[in-house]
Amino acid sequence: MHDVMLLGLLLAAIAIGFGLGIRHATRRSRQAPTASSSSLSKEYFIGLNYLLNEQPDEAINTFINALDVNSDTVDTHIALGKLFRARGEADKAVSIHQNLLARPALSRSTNQNVQLELARDFMALGVHDRAQRLLHSLLEQSSGEEYRYAAKQLLVDILEREKEWQNAFDVIQPLLKQHPGMRRPASHWLCELAQEEIQQSSRALARKHLKKALQLDERCIRATLLLTELEMDNGHYDRAIERLDHIPAQDPAHIPTMLPALKRAYVRNDDIAGLEKHLYRLLNQAPYTSVIVMLGELVHQRDGVDTAIERTGEWLREAPSLRGLDYLLDLYVESQRLSGRTSPDTRLLLLKYHTQALLKDRPRHRCRRCGFSSDALAWQCPSCRRWGTIKPITGVEGE
Repeated sequence: MHDVMLLGLLLAAIAIGFGLGIRHATRRSRQAPTASSSSLSKEYFIGLNYLLNEQPDEAINTFINALDVNSDTVDTHIALGKLFRARGEADKAVSIHQNLLARPALSRSTNQNVQLELARDFMALGVHDRAQRLLHSLLEQSSGEEYRYAAKQLLVDILEREKEWQNAFDVIQPLLKQHPGMRRPASHWLCELAQEEIQQSSRALARKHLKKALQLDERCIRATLLLTELEMDNGHYDRAIERLDHIPAQDPAHIPTMLPALKRAYVRNDDIAGLEKHLYRLLNQAPYTSVIVMLGELVHQRDGVDTAIERTGEWLREAPSLRGLDYLLDLYVESQRLSGRTSPDTRLLLLKYHTQALLKDRPRHRCRRCGFSSDALAWQCPSCRRWGTIKPITGVEGE
């Protein structure tokens, strides 16, 4: 990060030097060199010396002092403000950008650009109310589509952080046709609203929002799961199962996510045989460990532990996994106990110890975008803040 920052400063220094060179060349064509131009050049080289000696704070301050705000240098001031913000010194970025806004000579486009940067500064400082006021003002003044969209994106980011789901949806809804990439976040905001409404017993409104979420993003697993829960709350278990049956087509990676609801629906419907058939279908689609373990438990309950060992071993040959092996060891230990042994084979216990040690603190879910991992499923990644990117981990150490 330090090397990247120094590179950014070096580029900024080159830009400053280039801008100063042009300005002085223009001045020289009009008049003889003055003491002020010599002083300005001297300050630039002092700043460059600070930079080369890895003293970025002194370098930045020197560059700022060397540059008057005018049409030739405004882009450099904006770049320096961004560097301050990237370094975690958003308060200094605010000073630079507010100083720019105080200049009446800025063009309309530059003024709007600086307002956007200042809003980002306030967001970095956590002063969301000031950022919101600035963005609302920009939306009222701006007619350029580029700046309006950027302002709406920042405003939505703030509203999302503040959990103002309806306001965020209202801001972005008119843009969904032109910007389909916003459809997935919008569908999750509707799911957030639906969860609040379910807690407030407004189930009809929740259902409406969830159906709208699926219209926006037909692969929204979360909306399907919430609609499933609403069906089960009403005792419509067949409808719940029908909804869950859509999930493998929506996103097969979430088959393990749907299994607890699937089992609950079949159990409440008193149809264990139907659950077993459904699990066999899922096993043929994607042999995840969660499916194998749940199916192994049903075989165990109906046909006994030895049959469960045989079947589970066959399934794991096709899709080996650490958690599947751990479950198979449990079955072997129980088989020995039922056969009359007072204690299980120590070799089995040693293998069990190792599988448990390897599984300990092992995450079950990972963000497909940034790699953030956790045991529990989160619909929004806490790291990159993308929606719907966290999914069950697959492979030997996962599903």
